[in-house]
Amino acid sequence: MYSLGIDIGSSSVKVSLLEIETGNCVDSSTNPKVEAPIKALQKGWAEQDPEMWWGFIVEGIKDISSRHPMKDVASIGITYQMHGLVAVDKDVKPERDSIIWCDSRAVQIGADALEGIGYDKCMSHLLNSPGNFTASKLAWVKENEPEVYAKIWKFMLPGDYIAYKLTGEVATTETGLSEQILWDFKEAKRADFVAEYYGIEADKIPAIVPSIGVQAKTTADTEALLGIPEGTPLCYRAGDQPNNAFSLNVLNPGEIAATGGTSGVVYGVTDVPKADAASRVNTFLHVNNTADAARYGVLLCINGTGIMNSWMHRNVSSSLSYPEMNEAAASVPAGSDGLLVLPFGNGAERVLENKSVGAKVAGLDLVRHSTAHMLRATQEGIAFSFRYGIDIMKDLGLDLKVIRAGKANMFLSPVFRSTLATLCDASIELLNTDGSLGAARGGALGAGFYKTPEEAFSTLTKEEVITPVESWKQPLEEAYAKWKAELEKTI
Repeated sequence: MYSLGIDIGSSSVKVSLLEIETGNCVDSSTNPKVEAPIKALQKGWAEQDPEMWWGFIVEGIKDISSRHPMKDVASIGITYQMHGLVAVDKDVKPERDSIIWCDSRAVQIGADALEGIGYDKCMSHLLNSPGNFTASKLAWVKENEPEVYAKIWKFMLPGDYIAYKLTGEVATTETGLSEQILWDFKEAKRADFVAEYYGIEADKIPAIVPSIGVQAKTTADTEALLGIPEGTPLCYRAGDQPNNAFSLNVLNPGEIAATGGTSGVVYGVTDVPKADAASRVNTFLHVNNTADAARYGVLLCINGTGIMNSWMHRNVSSSLSYPEMNEAAASVPAGSDGLLVLPFGNGAERVLENKSVGAKVAGLDLVRHSTAHMLRATQEGIAFSFRYGIDIMKDLGLDLKVIRAGKANMFLSPVFRSTLATLCDASIELLNTDGSLGAARGGALGAGFYKTPEEAFSTLTKEEVITPVESWKQPLEEAYAKWKAELEKTI
């Protein structure tokens, strides 16, 4: 008996099959084999076709089903790129491409809403500025594409749309509403006052289902297309960062998760609602939040991390594989001989108060510095951006001792992970899991095949523990001070 996990990223979609009894991954498939395209029709824009995600999911499930028939799938879980807008008509067809998480067109709309709704009310009820989140993106559509807005029946997050494709049911979760800035933390209900401010009709917001628990069941059409039995329960849904924390068994106050994919994230769990006065870090409902046991996720997101490393791969070292890039970076001493890279080149950065500052290379010496220096300086620059944001989180009371991460993306690089551990004076635990497997475990937990989270995560193991490198501390601290000075010139 299996649980199917679906991870809808902006770079790729991964589907994994978890054997419920053993907790082992029996198969997975990632599509496309190269990075998925992102449409940037104007500077700061980022869009994707929701049907493209569905096509990659169908391709992945059919790939796995050639080896493991889907008739034994007993539960499904979904995780997805956060904050995206999928707007559909009465036939549940997308009226336009999805405005995805890294699109920054609605920054000013959110800033105006902070003033219009009132700073104190936003901080006390939303724990955030309306910012560049989903509700603000829809407000942009209403203002700039009224003919599109007039046809919108419901608006959803990317995971909500894929859940509909599997089950025929249109719904969202309380956790999802919080990431859209449509959840009132103070009143513990939907924040209709945000929708009212934007002139968004409340009936465009889908019904609410639990994040963990039976949400809907698959249709006969799904069985005909994919072989998943009709009536299979969809039992878990979470944005990628809450899910990354869930995948790493980060469920309780004081536990920390990190990821370094297209974007970089540090996510800490607390039972006390917190707001950063400048909204540089954000608070959302965690996936296991309940009325009896409050769980909030404090999220630091840096857009320009893994995408900076992949840009280097495409444009500077295309002849090298990623492992070869990591080896080259390791050949250069800590501090990269004075070369600095600011990786903020992927739209507006919340940690920089929604400024879009672009990427920057500083201190380049054409005689001394090589491609290897550029590769290490890039990885160090990404780690510096984590440190910059973590310092903000510490100011809010976060006690960082241990970082848990999956052994994937940037955490595959020994240089990056040792640099981060050294800069944060913390150990990093790398676990044998990923987002799709976390979603699969969530699906099995929500369906009741696992009775407790402890049972769901009993098979997780630490693949590696990284500790600070003593000899790197001084050169990295000196390099970070220079890097921070360069950043402050820019912002």
